[in-house]
Amino acid sequence: MLSPDYREAAFQRLGSEQFDVVVIGGGVVGAGCALDAATRGLKVALVEARDFAAGTSSRSSKMFHGGLRYLEQLEFGLVREALHERELSLTTLAPHLVKPLPFLFPLTKRWWERPYIAAGIFLYDQLGGAKSVPPQHHLTRAGALRLSPGLKRSSLIGGIRYYDTVVDDARHTMTVARTAAHYGAVVRTSTQVVSLLREGDRVTGVGVRDSENGATTEVHGHVVVNATGVWTDEIQALSRQRGRFHVRASKGVHIVVPRDRIVSEAAIILRTEKSVLFVIPWGTHWIIGTTDTDWNLDLAHPAATKADIDYILAQVNTVLVTPLTHDDIDGVYAGLRPLLAGESDDTSKLSREHAVAVPAPGLVAIAGGKYTTYRVMGADAIDAAAEYIPARVAPSITEKVPLVGADGYFALVNQAEHVGAAQGLHPYRVRHLLDRYGALIREVLDLAADDPSLLEPISAAPIYLKVEAVYAAAAEGALHLEDILTRRMRISIEYPHRGVDCAREVAELVAPVLGWSDSDAAAEVASYIARVEAEVLSQTQPDDASADALRVSAPEVRAEILEPVPLE
Repeated sequence: MLSPDYREAAFQRLGSEQFDVVVIGGGVVGAGCALDAATRGLKVALVEARDFAAGTSSRSSKMFHGGLRYLEQLEFGLVREALHERELSLTTLAPHLVKPLPFLFPLTKRWWERPYIAAGIFLYDQLGGAKSVPPQHHLTRAGALRLSPGLKRSSLIGGIRYYDTVVDDARHTMTVARTAAHYGAVVRTSTQVVSLLREGDRVTGVGVRDSENGATTEVHGHVVVNATGVWTDEIQALSRQRGRFHVRASKGVHIVVPRDRIVSEAAIILRTEKSVLFVIPWGTHWIIGTTDTDWNLDLAHPAATKADIDYILAQVNTVLVTPLTHDDIDGVYAGLRPLLAGESDDTSKLSREHAVAVPAPGLVAIAGGKYTTYRVMGADAIDAAAEYIPARVAPSITEKVPLVGADGYFALVNQAEHVGAAQGLHPYRVRHLLDRYGALIREVLDLAADDPSLLEPISAAPIYLKVEAVYAAAAEGALHLEDILTRRMRISIEYPHRGVDCAREVAELVAPVLGWSDSDAAAEVASYIARVEAEVLSQTQPDDASADALRVSAPEVRAEILEPVPLE
């Protein structure tokens, strides 16, 4: 449990113990590296400058998928690997978080397209050995329109239904990190790496700074793993050694609209001139995206522009009976894909394969890849790191290690009515909690044992219960209002007010847990509102430069992050 007390103890341990592996980065790959190393019996530290999934790992298309379009690029190995991981997570590792999802692929060309796409989807199903989702099903135009009445009749001549999955990426990443901590890893957010330590030419650890209070310490490890995604080159620069690869940031923007704006029983995948567009059901909303453009500005806060949003609307409106407008949008988010730099200028053509390199003795870097393949990436990174660990290193076993909350999940789903009756909750509320916490639901509900009012909905965000905010601070490592409203819960993209209308209520709920004074809580609320205002304003700008300038003007909720200090 990542409680405030755990955090204090973790800082002491970071500065006083010798670790086998020090992982930099609290995204899904860093968390996956920490879990892989910990379950091999290694002593592990994981440090993250901001929050779990604060970067790319909270801003994906919310799918565990093989990447149907990568088949056209003949990346069969990548697709096979990703689909194997999809199946593992769906059935064993994270069934409480990763859910099957039907997709409609609308067909628009006569004669050749149906057999071509059918062959691709057949290969897609076969490569993944999909056992837990149905195979493809062919539809006439009438059948496709029954599945998705919101599509224009003229936009398709038929369709194919196939299956992929949907996942709350930020919750999943945090759960991977919690699982690593469960197996003994020392896991700490708001802990920025400001230097690399070395003896001779060998990297032997990192210097870190607490982003909350400015405290510093040194963390010693036999090997350091750089799993920082789009920040890979920045950490690499600390070693003053030339990296073996470079990471290029590609911006992907998504919009979030209410579920009633598009009438469909399935997700929709649309081919565009540049790539593909996904229309994905997300609770009471649809997520629509994405874009694919180079980004060379602030890595922490990529900004969506009006041009990005106009592009997504224009693409999806070509097929919708009732066009979407800017007024329909409840949320917008932008993320950066960490692509391995290649020769092509077209980022959508760059390989999504990952790479592992040893740019300096004792320093391992991993980058590229897809969210879905985080577990394989973690295993590959620790395999490379094993060379620098004096003791024998066991092989990876994470394909057999369910994430916390997975064990007992299926039984609890069947018991939802009984659990609800005992707590005075409607079964749909219990299922909502199970799909966020799995078997950890008992920990969540226990927090309301002495205060039943915590089982009431948050007034301006009734999808969530008050106890969920308290649990985020008490057990999930959330330190700031932004962590809770943006990542532990997705209020910042699920309501038109973007979390502003419930910021005060949530701050008051978590203040006792996090030790906030009235002025601390007021500062958190003010900072969050300023962030939302900057984001909303940036989304009216015509280009990246002007949107970025507005977004970075918002105050940082964590203490000012200093420039890293290179090795002398």
